[in-house]
Amino acid sequence: MALGLEGEQVAYEFLKKQGYKILQRNYRPGNTEIDIIGYDKGTIAFLEVKTGLSRRYGTPEIRVTETKKRRIYKTAQEYIKERRLSGQQFRFDVVSVLFDPGKDIPEVKLIKGAFSLKT
Repeated sequence: MALGLEGEQVAYEFLKKQGYKILQRNYRPGNTEIDIIGYDKGTIAFLEVKTGLSRRYGTPEIRVTETKKRRIYKTAQEYIKERRLSGQQFRFDVVSVLFDPGKDIPEVKLIKGAFSLKT
């Protein structure tokens, strides 16, 4: 779990440098969570952070399963309703953080519009 929290902190700092305004971290209205909610150039982005230690089984972002996407989407709908944000533009992004033992700094990759789901 500590690795995931470290990855989220790296992603948070990275997103701020990319110009995102962070609206909320760890939004958890029930038993599911959105890691980071940010505002990027007129769009509210719901961000899933995936962290890994190697590429042995692929990059971290490939671990965002269809089930996870549906949960994030449902949780995002709750956030939108709770904050009365209908009419805003929304997007689902993924941040991949790879702590490669051979490198001094983690590799961070932002995938804007990583997925979308139809209602």
